[in-house]
Amino acid sequence: MKNKVLVVATHLDDETLGCGGSLLRYKAEGADIHWLLVTEPTIDLGYDTERLKEREKKVYQVSEMYGFESIHRLRFPAAQLDRASQSELIKAIAAIFREVCPSIIYLPFCHDVHSDHRIVFDASYSAAKTFRAPYLKRILMMETLSETEFSVSIQSQAFSPNVFVDVTDYFDKKLDIMNVFSDELGAHPFPRSLEHLKALAIHRGATAGCRLAEAFVLLKETI
Repeated sequence: MKNKVLVVATHLDDETLGCGGSLLRYKAEGADIHWLLVTEPTIDLGYDTERLKEREKKVYQVSEMYGFESIHRLRFPAAQLDRASQSELIKAIAAIFREVCPSIIYLPFCHDVHSDHRIVFDASYSAAKTFRAPYLKRILMMETLSETEFSVSIQSQAFSPNVFVDVTDYFDKKLDIMNVFSDELGAHPFPRSLEHLKALAIHRGATAGCRLAEAFVLLKETI
């Protein structure tokens, strides 16, 4: 049975930082991949019309580079999810789950430093309850540079991966996609740098016994 994979990205580029190589590998292996983008910047948040138009181009450029079967945009205001209705967010995410019926989902890490990430995780995990989404067979949390590594560094809230995916053959394309978001990148030691992204992949690969890897926390698997 063909896998249907859905990545829940709180912000544009989270999908690439967190599981871009895995998505490309799934696509190459014949899976259907889907993208849920929860938040959007607004003029009220300091984005002018021209910048918003450029962002629209990036969304569709990135979608074509991955080969997503579908894009779903909830358009909640970025950095303001703490003001949004949690029940409305759960309802909106659950509706996308029902539409796509994914067998695998990628979620932000539950203890990421960005409150938007934590809120999206809580809402998504609620929408992923077995009686709500019986088609879901695998739920993973991903690590997002500039968010996950800055979470509170106590053992109970640390990112402790137990799933590793060899993305050696897909990492160059992941970097190509990340370059679309050049305005979000900076020079090392800025957390979102290509150098840091590769360093993390090398580190995870060394743990997994391959050249380059992405790492995840498995929350649920039904076999």
